[in-house]
Amino acid sequence: MLGAFATKLFGSKNEREIKKLEPLVQKVASFEPAMKELSDEALKGKTVEFRERIAKGETLDDLLPEAFATVREAAWRILGMRHFDVQILGGIILHRGAIAEMKTGEGKTLTATLPVYLNALSGKGVYVVTVNDYLAKRDADWMGQIYRGLGLTVGSILHEKNDKERRESYACDITYGTNNEFGFDYLRDNMKYSADQLAQRGFNYAIVDEVDSVLIDEARTPLIISGQADESTGKYYEANTVVLRLERDTHYTVDEKDNHAMFTEDGIQKAEELLKLDNLYDAGNIEILHCLEQSLKAHFLFKRDVDYLVNNNEVIIVDQHTGRQMPGRRYSDGLHQALEAKEGVKIEKQNQTLASVTFQNFFRMFDKLSGMTGTAETEAAEFLSIYKLNCYVLPTNRPLAREDANDFIYGTRDAKFHAIIKEIKEQSSTGRPVLVGTIAIESSEELSEAIKKHGIKHIVLNAKYHEMEADIVAQAGRLGAVTLATNMAGRGTDIILGGNPEALAKADLVKNPELNYEELLANYKKICEEEKKKVLELGGLCIIGTERHESRRIDNQLRGRSGRQGDPGQTRFFLALEDKLMRLFGSPKLKDYLARNMEDEVIQHKFVNRAIEKAQKSMENRNFEMRKHILDYDDVMNKQRTTFYRLRYELLHQSAREYLYKRTEVIANIQIEEFVKLERPTEEDRKKFWDSLKNLFQYEPEDPDMKVDEDALKEDLITSVKARYEGKWEALEIPEETIADHERFIMLYMIDQQWKDHMRNMDYLKEGISLQGYAQKDPLMEYKKASFEMFNELMDRIDEEIVKTLILLRPKVSDESINNMRRQRAREARSMQMAGKEEQAQKKTFRRSEPKIGRNQPCYCGSGKKFKQCHGKR
Repeated sequence: MLGAFATKLFGSKNEREIKKLEPLVQKVASFEPAMKELSDEALKGKTVEFRERIAKGETLDDLLPEAFATVREAAWRILGMRHFDVQILGGIILHRGAIAEMKTGEGKTLTATLPVYLNALSGKGVYVVTVNDYLAKRDADWMGQIYRGLGLTVGSILHEKNDKERRESYACDITYGTNNEFGFDYLRDNMKYSADQLAQRGFNYAIVDEVDSVLIDEARTPLIISGQADESTGKYYEANTVVLRLERDTHYTVDEKDNHAMFTEDGIQKAEELLKLDNLYDAGNIEILHCLEQSLKAHFLFKRDVDYLVNNNEVIIVDQHTGRQMPGRRYSDGLHQALEAKEGVKIEKQNQTLASVTFQNFFRMFDKLSGMTGTAETEAAEFLSIYKLNCYVLPTNRPLAREDANDFIYGTRDAKFHAIIKEIKEQSSTGRPVLVGTIAIESSEELSEAIKKHGIKHIVLNAKYHEMEADIVAQAGRLGAVTLATNMAGRGTDIILGGNPEALAKADLVKNPELNYEELLANYKKICEEEKKKVLELGGLCIIGTERHESRRIDNQLRGRSGRQGDPGQTRFFLALEDKLMRLFGSPKLKDYLARNMEDEVIQHKFVNRAIEKAQKSMENRNFEMRKHILDYDDVMNKQRTTFYRLRYELLHQSAREYLYKRTEVIANIQIEEFVKLERPTEEDRKKFWDSLKNLFQYEPEDPDMKVDEDALKEDLITSVKARYEGKWEALEIPEETIADHERFIMLYMIDQQWKDHMRNMDYLKEGISLQGYAQKDPLMEYKKASFEMFNELMDRIDEEIVKTLILLRPKVSDESINNMRRQRAREARSMQMAGKEEQAQKKTFRRSEPKIGRNQPCYCGSGKKFKQCHGKR
């Protein structure tokens, strides 16, 4: 109560921080008259002037007011758009490395031009991250006019671009692209074999558009580059057949809330009977057990047209937040194969991870990061905790006139759908545009079929791609328009009341190129203006939500489609007790209250709204814990990844031979020092010592029985290795550049093979480490300890393998072994594909204490032995 009084008296922290920035906004405005006096050439020349001032010691903060005023003037001259004061405010917040929450229609795209231009002056590059390729291309072309007009270069990273085009785009001052493309390029760069093939040039500053979608919604999906593993897929069909013959609650249980399915004792016996196995949990049956568990999940935790769809005999993942298809992305750990078996389509081979990174760790590499969205405040704690980003809510340019009505709650789903159809019919009959938001493809198609029977013309937008999506959403504000869309669809595209005349004119021009664009545009402007007046009289855009999402942000994103730039509008959600959120996370008290008071009546009350919000908060907290759990484990891997990629970078940019000699010296020193430490070495110790030097360095002493002089032996060994190594290359008379290229390739090839095996072992370790909880140990701490030991062994193994291989190498003028490695590497590169790894919270029951590891695969303990040799016999 005291807190509320203090806020009312002094303003909230957000309001106080915003107020502190007002003098800087006024300072930007003070430069406006001087900018108006400049010619176009003089305005463009400001970029050169700013860069010279930076070279003399001025900071970006010093240049901010004048640079922002320059962009404001350029935007007005080139695009006819002038930044509002709230956009200047947003630009300052973005430049300072924070998140700016700006309501829909407030011009986030134009706001970003201010900090992008200012930070691009440093010459280190700026990334602008968008949510899809269409927006990346659109914004690079649209806002790129401002940057090019001021003398900066602009590029875009699109999915179809090749390596050469990507390098050119990354070399620009400003680069637009999606989070996926930037992340995958980072991984691909760390798999390349030549420095001149690298695309990216460092991580200076990034602005993330729709920052909540990228850094929160997609944070549970690590970016993975994978290649095909040599494993049989037939067992997934076999597992699918078995699961279809099992009975729920008798042979298996399903918990939707915790998102896991598991076999009962009876189910295990039934599976053993059907498969004719004595013990399903025997080490030799681990693979089929894994297939059975994934098949169980595929059948009872993943729904067709909700989590995935089948198109052209392919199982394609559907983004649960946007309803968009995600082609090329595959669930990992055999889940995608289980879904393919379930749907009766061809099973693709399982993938092996070659490189991966989470969005959290990728974006934390930037020296400065900022973002903008219409909905971030509800996740402010997570942004601060994970990314160290503060969140500021900006005021709107015009007062918000939208009415957010209380939810309507119904007892059954049928009653809810009947009420939604009635509402659509009533609103659209007057000509008022209606946007209906659903959370899944399945429900949007079901609703579409229902309203067709009532003769209501409408457009359905679900799992479609970018240009079509933008065009549909842009015209959703036309008189009488009814649009059914999955939640959040159309991010980055404003719904303009009355319609978008430019989009309408371009659509006609595509149909008939002989038409005159200017005439079309003038005609549509007149039509859209008339329609806008009528729509405003009817109360603006009406938003109908068919279900509450698990996150309040997604609901707010849907609400934000209405009430743009002070326009009127109305939003209302229709819910049923059978909805997933209500069923799984609604409090028993709420359900009892609704059941007693509802019958066939609708309930509308603030108490119910608060209870639903509480359920959403519960789900948000749960999802945050899941994302944090993934990050805790990936932080361990990230340290290893950073160290390994640094080594790779050094090998790309320095002499491979220098590295070889350096590692030879280190290994030799360790070997010799360990032997010298022995007070009374036995004959066996002495023999092992000389054998190890021979195996590693091809070094043999004149007299094995002589007393070892540490310094003399080190010097003689290194001199001997260098002379012999350089001599075998000189004899071939191969150009130095070719030799250096061969050496570098061999080193990189070898460390990549070791890293690939290490990642597989880390996957096995992570999969089985949860069992440590049964021994009253913290699985994360045990994972850290085991992975630390495994990584140290990896780095030692890398050094030894590089030294041993290059010293033993017998090069020829046409070295077929190296050519074979190159061909193998090329085959791997062709088979590489991007896979999205959707982590699922799941609990597993084991009869044995080991993780699921095939007998011929490396053991999870990191010993380097095969599983059957190490733990498989226990």
